Amino acid sequence: MGRESGPSATRCRDVHRTESDVFKKAIFQLHWFLGIAAGLVLAVMGVSGAAYTFQDEILDLLNPHLTVDAGGAPPLPLGELLARAEAQQGTAVTGIWQKTDAEAPTWLFFAPRAGESRGASRYANRYTGELLAERRGTAFFALMLKVHRYLALDAVGKQITAASTLGLVYLCLSGLYLRWPRRGAHWRAWLALNPSRKGRAFLWDLHAVAGTWCLAIYLLVAVTGLYWSYDWYREGLTRLLDDAPVEGSSVPEPTGTGPARVDMEAVRRGLEAAAGPGLGLYSLRLPERAGEPLTVFVLDRDADHPRAFDELTLDPVSGALLHHDRYADKSFGARLLASVYALHVGEYFGLPGRVLIMLASLGMPLFFVTGWLLYLDRRRKRWAADAARGEPAPAVAGEDAWLVGFASQSGFAEQLAWQAARQLRAAGLAAEVLPVARIDAPRLQTASHALFVASTFGDGDAPDSARGFERGVLAQRLDLAHLHYAVLALGDRQYARYCAFAQRLDGWLGSSGARSLFDPVEVDNGDALALDRWQRQLADLTGAQPLQHAEEPYLAWRLAARECLNPGSQGRPTYRVALRAETPVAWSAGDILEVLPRHGEARVRDWLQRHGIDGSTWINVGELAQPLHEALATRQLPDRQVHLVGLHPQGLYDALVPLGSREYSIASLPADGVLELIVRQEQGPDGWPGLGSGWLTLHAPLEGRVLARVRRNSGFHPPEDDRPLVLIGNGTGLAGLRSLLKARIAEGHTRNWLIFGERNAAHDFYCREELRGWQRDGGLARLDLAFSRDQAERVYVQHRLRDAADDLRHWLADGAALYVCGSLAGMAEEVDRTLVELLGAAAVDRLSETGRYRRDVY
Repeated sequence: MGRESGPSATRCRDVHRTESDVFKKAIFQLHWFLGIAAGLVLAVMGVSGAAYTFQDEILDLLNPHLTVDAGGAPPLPLGELLARAEAQQGTAVTGIWQKTDAEAPTWLFFAPRAGESRGASRYANRYTGELLAERRGTAFFALMLKVHRYLALDAVGKQITAASTLGLVYLCLSGLYLRWPRRGAHWRAWLALNPSRKGRAFLWDLHAVAGTWCLAIYLLVAVTGLYWSYDWYREGLTRLLDDAPVEGSSVPEPTGTGPARVDMEAVRRGLEAAAGPGLGLYSLRLPERAGEPLTVFVLDRDADHPRAFDELTLDPVSGALLHHDRYADKSFGARLLASVYALHVGEYFGLPGRVLIMLASLGMPLFFVTGWLLYLDRRRKRWAADAARGEPAPAVAGEDAWLVGFASQSGFAEQLAWQAARQLRAAGLAAEVLPVARIDAPRLQTASHALFVASTFGDGDAPDSARGFERGVLAQRLDLAHLHYAVLALGDRQYARYCAFAQRLDGWLGSSGARSLFDPVEVDNGDALALDRWQRQLADLTGAQPLQHAEEPYLAWRLAARECLNPGSQGRPTYRVALRAETPVAWSAGDILEVLPRHGEARVRDWLQRHGIDGSTWINVGELAQPLHEALATRQLPDRQVHLVGLHPQGLYDALVPLGSREYSIASLPADGVLELIVRQEQGPDGWPGLGSGWLTLHAPLEGRVLARVRRNSGFHPPEDDRPLVLIGNGTGLAGLRSLLKARIAEGHTRNWLIFGERNAAHDFYCREELRGWQRDGGLARLDLAFSRDQAERVYVQHRLRDAADDLRHWLADGAALYVCGSLAGMAEEVDRTLVELLGAAAVDRLSETGRYRRDVY
């Protein structure tokens, strides 16, 4: 039977994927909730349990006086030893614990005195019967045991520790599910800890990788610890694992009355005969009533582990063996049941097992701390994102909220939409901010006032996220006579179809009967005067004054490092530029840095010389005085200066237009400690280096100041879930993809596929070691490379995409999102064309409309 295809199959896959995403999100939410709720209790249980692990060895070191010297004499007969001990203690002996080593004392347990709930235990010299001094350190370990079992809070504490132990089982299993890598057999993805990571990436690595190391141990201590937590669990485990009683093996119930009579010498002979010459230790419990048998637990010197006891039942008068329950004769399940304590503390696996249990127990607080830090970091980033958006208060029920829609490719339109919403709020008006992709005909028909901030992408196209809006909503005929609207159009005059999408939107609104509040405001490359006009128009409508400092100010950054990534390349030099903010700045993967460039000094002096202007004259720049040649570094220097002829130096400076900002995709995360860019050194037709690239790669001195500001670009932020991610880019487009990869790996999302292209592998494989390291460690599931000049026939990323068409379809069927970063002309256009060829135009449109196909191209 062939694979199901067509619309029905697509819908089924979508439903399955949605259900899977919801399920995984629910698993994650419960994981962190239990980690926070039970984490502190588990940390306390872990530390106290670790302290108890080597109790016997520590107590032996603290109590050297508890060894006895035989002096050549034989041990006292058991009956005489007990009589001497009882005379000194004043109460009867109820139990004996004895190692057969010659220097081991006898540990005696006494009946409680009147008013006591539990009797004392003392060590006795088995050769003289003398009771030895109290054992030091027992109070501490008794407290550790109480804390470990029930937080020293009796019944309430027992319920808390029991529930936390159940929670530990869930945390282990859900943690395994949540971090399961795409390549399950790739051991590095499971076990390799990368100490070079910083911030959240290191915290997640520590939490997840160390958790994998300890996973089996935590599951073991949890499922065995529950044996003492719940009666139902212990009874169920016993029914599941224990052997069925052997016929005739049961011991008769006692029938006598009065105190028990015990012949200790006969008991000793019967015990030694039954246990054999390999006896290493026995624990004897004396009967309380006449006719009651005597029970002894014995351990052979060559036993599998320190809890592999045989159980003997003896006649207390004759010492005759009534029943012998051998550990070796039990089934595997029954042996496990008898070894629950040995499994819980690691004794079952010898000294290495005890050491591992202790280390894992000591590590329990690590997961509580790292889990909390990861949670707080996630919350902090969400709060920071909300603050960056400046989201207005939600509309009050029944209030006629303004609709503020934005169509953004790089995030600038979104930023301006939120600024407009804040201005409306300042006037006491409610506002709802939405991307136009989420605005449908019913929403428009219920709105009475709307603002649209619309960017035009490329030569007249709608932004990627607005394609569906234009194709669906703008193709309809609606009656919008009730709607009052205004349009802010963003564009670039170097394109022939300047602000074309916003013009089409305005024309459609007008033809649908909507009434314009004022003429559309067109903004060329972020022109401040046009933006100011927009705010003034809003102020006239609402009565609220234009927002002061509506734009984020440019901040001072230090140029911390500059490294050429492609020495010897056929192409232009490409640099990794590291900037360090003088004040704390937050950003997210996918965001953009706007840099205010400066001309190099040689470029300014050449311009002054060609136009016969003295650059040494001092002028006023704001409140400061500067030589003209320094001040002109921030101004556009036109080739023609007809309009500048005759101006004195101050007038010349004032007449020149300030340099506009240059935008660069951010290549790092705040946790890296620096903001990194990948910048190719461009060259203009006049032979001078490009303004932004020349400033960052040539002219700005190391540790010198660079003015820049971060701009939020939510349209290129990584998915919040762990869906697969296909990243496609060329050249310096690796910058935006690198930040996405860093963010994904920091979150533990490893289903990442990078398709990257450049000229030559030998020189232009940017960040080679880092990418190979991510691939080796499992953070990058797949890496496809297209080096166009390494073979006779040119190979580009679209060719690699076409070669992997089947794999691409499988990834998309699994919910993958596509992110493209790099040059619009050539790479991005060809990738788009290839996707349409492979998937169909309708499928590509659906990916774009649902946010699964995103581009940061230039």
